[in-house]
Amino acid sequence: MSHLLVKPQGTLGHVSHVTPQSAGWSYVGFDLHRLKPGETVSTPTGDREACLVFVTGKGDASAGGQALGELGERMSPFEGKPWSVYVPQGSDWAVTATTNLELAVCTAPGLNGGLPVRVIGPDDLGQEVRGKGTNTRHVTNILPENEPADSLLVVEVITPAGNTSSYPPHKHDQDDLPRESYLEETYYHRLNPPQGFGFQRVYTDDRSLDEAMAIEDGDVVLVPKGYHPCATCHGYDLYYLNVMAGPKRTWKFHNAAEHAWLTKL
Repeated sequence: MSHLLVKPQGTLGHVSHVTPQSAGWSYVGFDLHRLKPGETVSTPTGDREACLVFVTGKGDASAGGQALGELGERMSPFEGKPWSVYVPQGSDWAVTATTNLELAVCTAPGLNGGLPVRVIGPDDLGQEVRGKGTNTRHVTNILPENEPADSLLVVEVITPAGNTSSYPPHKHDQDDLPRESYLEETYYHRLNPPQGFGFQRVYTDDRSLDEAMAIEDGDVVLVPKGYHPCATCHGYDLYYLNVMAGPKRTWKFHNAAEHAWLTKL
């Protein structure tokens, strides 16, 4: 199995855990908790900021000493927009599930930005359609670069059955602004129906990194560098939650030269 593929550890509790140390990089952390009603997860942010994404289900949330009430709405990541909470560094947060709850915790270094806790509701989120034909996908911007945060960029994408995504292949592994930004990235994948599968390839121009992976429901893929397209099979829609962070909070990517012609179709 590829070292870039992180399989879920069980079906309940703390099922996915990615740290900069475990990933061998410097910025992005990702955790996935699946809770039953009444169960609680909490942690201090320390020197990192966090974006809590209610992937499915509802929970009572608090952060930075504030009671935020019951958040969450959808029961499937394929239905509607999510609720999220931004939590700055030097704070703490807690969520108690009021239904079955799938909570993603996206983290990256704080930069002493002094930002407040804030709830990011569905009405706050912009959506867009990218691509054409079998490269069409539907994007929901949770924490884009035009919204305040220190390091984090967070986005959801739904790719209809049989389509490609993160395609044409692009990369963001050079700190070479304004042409390209260095951003580490995780993909948290879900499939509908859940027994489906798709594929993701992570590779560099010189092929010193070249990994092709079958992706199943609940898998996390690490993208330390290189191009990272994915595709889902006929009959199975693909959802993924992206977390990106790097030394500068901007998304500037470079398309693979041999595939750049696809952008003109």
